Amino acid sequence: MGPSSHKKKFAIPADRLQPLAVGHGSCIATDRITVEGRRVGFMYRERAHGVDSGWRFFAGDEPPEFAENPKNIDVYDVNTIANYDPEIVPLLTEPVGSAFIRATKDGPLVRDEGWTQPQD
Repeated sequence: MGPSSHKKKFAIPADRLQPLAVGHGSCIATDRITVEGRRVGFMYRERAHGVDSGWRFFAGDEPPEFAENPKNIDVYDVNTIANYDPEIVPLLTEPVGSAFIRATKDGPLVRDEGWTQPQD
């Protein structure tokens, strides 16, 4: 068994996921959320194609080396991430270029006015 056969142990088993945000397509999220069970601390939406919603979800405290390692990031259905943090649901219809941040650990997700979308 090599490292590629290692399966992630998710904080919420697939059979416990509820239909909170069905039909939004796919997204990208880090293991801090899906494996460690952390809430979303930063989210942004970039232009995407096909079933990709463009949403990118982070706990918000990932060090650069963690966030840049493909092993720590995966593609999920947006509904999966909504189960980890239902607070994202009302924000999912926001347009491309939108970003939201949790300014304090227990505070709400608020629009991140200072964020600029990375250039391709």
